[in-house]
Amino acid sequence: MMKRAVKRGWKPAVVLLTVLLLWEIFSSFFQIPEWLLPAPSQIWQAGIGGWEEFRPHLTATIKLAVLGFVLGSLFGIVTACCLHLLPLIREAFYPLIILSQNIPIIVLAPLLVIWFGFGMLPKLIIIIVVCFFPIAVAALDGFRQTDANLKHYMQMAGANRWQVFQKLEWPYALPSVFSGLKIAATYSVMSAVIAEWLGAGEGIGVYMTLASSSFQTDRVFVAIAYIMALSLVFFAFINLLERIMIKWRPEGS
Repeated sequence: MMKRAVKRGWKPAVVLLTVLLLWEIFSSFFQIPEWLLPAPSQIWQAGIGGWEEFRPHLTATIKLAVLGFVLGSLFGIVTACCLHLLPLIREAFYPLIILSQNIPIIVLAPLLVIWFGFGMLPKLIIIIVVCFFPIAVAALDGFRQTDANLKHYMQMAGANRWQVFQKLEWPYALPSVFSGLKIAATYSVMSAVIAEWLGAGEGIGVYMTLASSSFQTDRVFVAIAYIMALSLVFFAFINLLERIMIKWRPEGS
């Protein structure tokens, strides 16, 4: 697995290093001001020098993102199961779920602050709303893609509705569920940062706001780099969990 990851990852790594090298060269050659566009070396120095100050913000964002992702995932999976097992409820509520995603988070956030204050609850609601949709939709699609012949065979063998769901539909939908989890995992970090803009005391969102207001652009890029790194770590963790839980899935499918 490690060899396969290295084999697949060296090309993106080369592209990233090339971009950073060109960025460094152009920043030095054109003498671009640090407050406008810092060079990668300056961003690196800011990240190393300000680690002690940045660490509490990073920890706060990780806690918020993980908690929101877990709650959003549970809510999305439970909702998908209920909608699949109860067709009447699916017909009534599925369009409303689609419509809920048309509400901009930047508009919903101030309303949540008015309703629930500046505590953790409105921030969690934002992350749950963002993570819930891709998981619920992916799970429903997975349930619908269950092999009809296998389902018919189980029904002929005398399996009831719950047994068909437990033994066939749920395992069949797991790859789709994990696809939704991967999307939600990457969204959870960014939604946590957006939620922290509501008025949190600490977090990467707070760190970015303070840095941008004082024209410390290098610190803004440090925050962006950590956001990207956290998203990749979350994605890799879900991908590893998928490989562990879906060992029956053929390689490459």
